[in-house]
Amino acid sequence: MSQQPSAAPAPTSAVATVSERHDWWRDAVIYQVYPRSFADSNGDGMGDLEGVRTRLPYLRDLGVDAVWLSPFYASPQADAGYDVADYRAVDPMFGTLLDADALIRDAHALGLRIIVDLVPNHSSDQYDWFKRALAEGPGSPLRDRYHFRPGKGKNGELPPNDWESIFGGPAWTRVTEPDGTPGEWYLHLFAPEQPDFNWEHPAVGDEFRSILRFWLDMGVDGFRIDVAHGMVKAEGLPDLGSHEQLKLLGNDVMPFFDQDGVHAIYRQWRRILDEYSGERIFVAEAWTPTVERTANYVRPDELHQAFNFQYLGTHWDAEELRTVIDRTLDAMRPVGAPATWVLSNHDVTRHATRFANPAGLGTQIRLAGDRELGLRRARAATLLMLALPGSAYVYQGEELGLPDVVDLPDEVRQDPAYFRGAGQDGFRDGCRVPIPWTREGSSYGFGDGGSWLPQPAGWGELSVEAQTGEPGSTLELYREALAVRRSTADLGAGDAVEWLRAPEGVVAFRRGDFVCVANTTGESVALPAYGRLLLASGEITETSGEAKVPADTTVWWTRA
Repeated sequence: MSQQPSAAPAPTSAVATVSERHDWWRDAVIYQVYPRSFADSNGDGMGDLEGVRTRLPYLRDLGVDAVWLSPFYASPQADAGYDVADYRAVDPMFGTLLDADALIRDAHALGLRIIVDLVPNHSSDQYDWFKRALAEGPGSPLRDRYHFRPGKGKNGELPPNDWESIFGGPAWTRVTEPDGTPGEWYLHLFAPEQPDFNWEHPAVGDEFRSILRFWLDMGVDGFRIDVAHGMVKAEGLPDLGSHEQLKLLGNDVMPFFDQDGVHAIYRQWRRILDEYSGERIFVAEAWTPTVERTANYVRPDELHQAFNFQYLGTHWDAEELRTVIDRTLDAMRPVGAPATWVLSNHDVTRHATRFANPAGLGTQIRLAGDRELGLRRARAATLLMLALPGSAYVYQGEELGLPDVVDLPDEVRQDPAYFRGAGQDGFRDGCRVPIPWTREGSSYGFGDGGSWLPQPAGWGELSVEAQTGEPGSTLELYREALAVRRSTADLGAGDAVEWLRAPEGVVAFRRGDFVCVANTTGESVALPAYGRLLLASGEITETSGEAKVPADTTVWWTRA
């Protein structure tokens, strides 16, 4: 592999080749690429940036507007790249800065925008600041850029407070000082290899403002902010006073999450972003107790979008769906931000598997469930999501109807949470298995040298090759849905739906001349045919102005 360039390539002007559609992000369909599992160009079993670049025409033809890339920065890979050792370099496993530059330029030439991950809550323990902080010992000014504290107890043998790591166990690790003695503790809300920055220190803000400019000058169109609700901690780092703290996440404002101080940071960042042409954007990964608190992140002078995790966790149930849709639109309307809708990502069980199981099992499920039922519901849920006002996110492979791989052998798992007993379920590897491109081959077209996680037998029948041109395939459903969405004036941006009367278990709404109906029940229902049939996730029968909508099916009509 070629050497890593020592500096960034010259700033690209290719962003100008992307459509200058005003407020493009308000109704964008954004496709998440998990680089290590998308396409492998050099046969080492690991996806890379050149692999992504070669598949950009596929994404253009799919009909998405932008591509969000999960981290590809230099990293020891203790948490799949979310432990960053150098924010201005590409990890050699993914390529070089020149590869990143080529990818951005090619994407722009194809009319696609590029959004990159930014990880500001924590660094890798191999980040230069942290390594120097350890080497210089207590009193080092570098330690002030993280959360180093003396321990409690007679000899400092207890953690400074009772916070627990999201990955399980204490959120503190004690260091061995340069003289070999047990010393201070440092905070890590995730893995021990991911020490949290102290955002009260001005050098941290200075560094990230510089990082933003570095990638904006490279031509990226925006940033997805990892753990956007983190960064700022409550003054004094107070005890939480309870155990099993993970059960509280998403239900309460925590002393280490969703603190009001994060918003001052984002207002600074927004001023930087607005200096650049081309309508660059910020997207927040903000796990908050309510969608109303999520709205705080997308006020006019802060971020542009925030992931709607309340929607992702909603069951396939008409009443629940109507409730979360209304709450989302009501929360976003006062701040003038678009709603976002998402069904899957790299941290949760794919929705084709979630919907294959009974409700109430959460977003990490280790059961295959009823595969046929799961796929039918997933297809219907996709059409419902794409009909809602705002922006939608698609996770790589969901357009193929991929299920989670629930039976990976323990010895191949790499999710760090899997190795920490009390943390998350630790089975995120199941949604990260490399996607299939062809019916055959050592890795079904992913690359010439196998894949870093084993793919299941039969993966090839779900491949892009197997589904392309196949009537009724999930891939062709996505292609057609995205084409209809783009060409239908009443779809995309907006902030409201008009609910229609419908039988119990059926979601029905109008947007101008467009009507969407989703039957979430296990039985067929008879409904009025609301106009000309545009698309359906299953087989629809229409006679004499009435439509028979099968179980777990969504239908699009238009009166135009």
